[in-house]
Amino acid sequence: MSVSILKTRRGFAGNPTAEMQAVAKAVPAPSAGSSIGHLMRRPEMGSFLGMIAVFAFFAIFGGANFVTAGGVASWLNVASEIGIVALPVGLLMIAGELDISIGSVIPAASMTVAIISGFYGLPIIVGVLAALALGLLVGFINGVLVIRTAVPSLIVTLGSLFAVAGLTLGISIILTGSTGVAIQADPLAKAILGQFVGGMFQVTIFWWLGAAVVVGYLLHFSRYGNWIFALGGDKVSARNAGIPTDRVIILLFMGSGLCAAFVGMSQALLYNSAQVSTGQSFIFNSIISVVIGGVLLTGGFGSVVGIVFGTVTFAIVNQGIFYTGFDANWASLIIGVLLLAAVLMNNTFRKMALTYAPKKK
Repeated sequence: MSVSILKTRRGFAGNPTAEMQAVAKAVPAPSAGSSIGHLMRRPEMGSFLGMIAVFAFFAIFGGANFVTAGGVASWLNVASEIGIVALPVGLLMIAGELDISIGSVIPAASMTVAIISGFYGLPIIVGVLAALALGLLVGFINGVLVIRTAVPSLIVTLGSLFAVAGLTLGISIILTGSTGVAIQADPLAKAILGQFVGGMFQVTIFWWLGAAVVVGYLLHFSRYGNWIFALGGDKVSARNAGIPTDRVIILLFMGSGLCAAFVGMSQALLYNSAQVSTGQSFIFNSIISVVIGGVLLTGGFGSVVGIVFGTVTFAIVNQGIFYTGFDANWASLIIGVLLLAAVLMNNTFRKMALTYAPKKK
């Protein structure tokens, strides 16, 4: 078929329209069966089917309240906060790295904006910028340490987790004499960064969707995405191929710190207060969401759409249990079973994607 196409292109070199028509005739259109087969081998298909199954389960057993606007808002609000953190964590995992310091960056950013703009009364923009800068700084330090020490990122960020938590607690006590600080932001700042829209939906939902579009473009439509996948496949080969691996790793950690700081800052503005002990649950919740979304812990495989599906799935389970007549203490069991089922399902779809090869005509 390739020979006939080449001959056709040579024969119509002076007539591009005729050439395109001839090429279109020479290439057979994909059949419906092959299109469905290709769709079923997408990396996010397992997480999509899991999301549909979980939503259907709670829609049936959760009663009418689960599908109301309030019910949808309950899990969308959870998904938005976890999702903003899960996106950069997913990129890091695709690149073969991990960041658990987000559990301390979130409360550190909350306390930063609350102390600066709440306790000391400086303009809210100063507190917001300081909180975001803190997240970038922690991410930069994590990236540099991972590169310079060659210590696994899990160990490096574990150290950062405790170090940032200790600094947040100590500095908060020294400056304010308390582990909690109140903050009253102006209406414009709350409307943009931390407010309930319509009394139910957090504004962070829109930030999450926007972040998903940006991260999706970077991963799937830019050269940086190819670099990230290459890092997860083989860092040595990626470096030998000319990819600036050190720079990419540092930027990925900075992105993780920035998004974690954004969530912490947004929580402070939303609830008009900050605490030094919040944020630890985001560590495992974000990792669970990413794994449910089809990203491999070993790196080199995953998609942004899958991460979004995984985040929604986790949020539905996390909140849906309260709409059923089941004991809420079973929520952890359901999440654990879901995680195991998602890993097995995603592993099946991954094998299908890697072994799929269209038959030559």
